Amino acid sequence: MHKTNSLLMHAPKMDIFETAANLELWPKILPHYRYIQFLERGPDRNIVVMAARRSGIPISWTSEQIIDRNKFEIHFRHLKAWTKGMRVVWNFSDTPNGVLVTISHDLRFRIPALARIADAIIGDFFIYNVANRTLRCMKAYVEARANKVTA
Repeated sequence: MHKTNSLLMHAPKMDIFETAANLELWPKILPHYRYIQFLERGPDRNIVVMAARRSGIPISWTSEQIIDRNKFEIHFRHLKAWTKGMRVVWNFSDTPNGVLVTISHDLRFRIPALARIADAIIGDFFIYNVANRTLRCMKAYVEARANKVTA
């Protein structure tokens, strides 16, 4: 399974990157996130339980987060639940029209016979939808902060 979501944002690249890397902030700015619980915490590596909602359906998973500030990438590796083994990469690319933020999800489903069903349910219904909502809400947050006039 491979799913990619992307959205152009109009804010400083570093602000967008640091907002995306700051998991403590997510439940405050992303209304579909119920909570993020830190199991291990570090400056560039965290183990977290992430919990969100998709159309009212509660979902949760455990992830390792690796923040690569040199490459402007954020990596997640799902450690538990149906998406165990999933690799997620956030990329931040400068373009003439803004910063293109891309989230790529890759999963080789553990039960090959169920891969097609998993792609439709886990990939399309849950992951693609939640990632799109995450990008839209994050865009609204970072652009509002970038456009805020200070006196």
